[in-house]
Amino acid sequence: MNPYLARLVAVAQQPGRRIIGLMSGTSLDGLDVALCHCEGHGAGLQTTLEHFATLPYSAEFQQRLRAISQPTVALQDVAILNAEVARQHAEMVLVCLQSWHVAAAEVDLIASHGQTIWHAPRHQHQQADFPYHATLQIGDGDHLAALTGIITVADFRQKHVAHGLEGAPLAGYADQLLFASPTENRLLLNLGGIANFTYLPAQPAAGPPLTTDTGPGNTLLDAVTRQHFPGREYDENGAIAASGTVHPALLRELLNHPFFAAPLPKTTGPELFAPAYLHEAQLVTGTSTLPPADVLATLVELTATGVATAVQQCFPSTEQPAATCYVSGGGSHNGALLQALERHLPDARFAPIDALGIPADAKEAVLFAVLANETIAGNPDISLGKICLP
Repeated sequence: MNPYLARLVAVAQQPGRRIIGLMSGTSLDGLDVALCHCEGHGAGLQTTLEHFATLPYSAEFQQRLRAISQPTVALQDVAILNAEVARQHAEMVLVCLQSWHVAAAEVDLIASHGQTIWHAPRHQHQQADFPYHATLQIGDGDHLAALTGIITVADFRQKHVAHGLEGAPLAGYADQLLFASPTENRLLLNLGGIANFTYLPAQPAAGPPLTTDTGPGNTLLDAVTRQHFPGREYDENGAIAASGTVHPALLRELLNHPFFAAPLPKTTGPELFAPAYLHEAQLVTGTSTLPPADVLATLVELTATGVATAVQQCFPSTEQPAATCYVSGGGSHNGALLQALERHLPDARFAPIDALGIPADAKEAVLFAVLANETIAGNPDISLGKICLP
């Protein structure tokens, strides 16, 4: 038997596994690396975060990743970045392991989300001759496995799409295992480049939990900040947005997009909520010269309204139940956005996801470690990702 295949069988049969979860999101700021210990699987899963780090991308690499996520791009550039992203991620994993004094041989698996460069659910691509969903992530798993010597589970979203689902959000599968409570209704809100949430009722319904995207999170906020404030990658703590004023006409035009009225669950990405979407809305409303602080204030209100609209869609015929909203992602550090959310969801109690034992910045990397654990441990309900041997 191939020794790596024998190793895979042994890892699958172990009572626990050490797994490195990797997440690089739509904000493109860097790679989140979480070393987790997963004991058991399914309802008996116990997950401990041993180490966590975020390794930033260089400004030049961020720009190349933004450029590759455009409607027209050279296939050679996609092919090269597919390998280059994986090689950079492999190097970052090895740097982390060295700093943590952990040998690669002591790690059972890498769980790599990769870098989404295009997400195309059918409602978005609207190709009549292809009535299916599609999505594409780069950062090849075989490169990661070969360069680190660690069995890698990668490309999680394709199995979801192959079964007729949209490929996103995937967080709900792991959210339920990690964070469900028998006594508390929980809304797990992730404010990444795109905002999404998982709703976990105290008395869970049959089947998987409701997980949905809600619209833009930080992607437009960061783009406007970079455009008007050179040297800044984001609006720290939402300070600039807090100094601005929401423009009602621009907000109405932005919310006029059919995505916000579409039924749940739904997915989207920066392909739809790109700077061009904002630019067009500004042209329609005559707000192209609006001060940048006012644009940011309006975009904060857009994100908060998108979240609140989706929450209200969850409960169309009943009173919204009391729930605790646990917040993660880069937007969890944006004070202006958190204030807007509290205003839109006055019945919710807000808390950082840290209160549940996982740091906000680490949550998504941990989630993919959990998904890999379920796949390898043999959970038939959660089998996502391709297995890449070194």
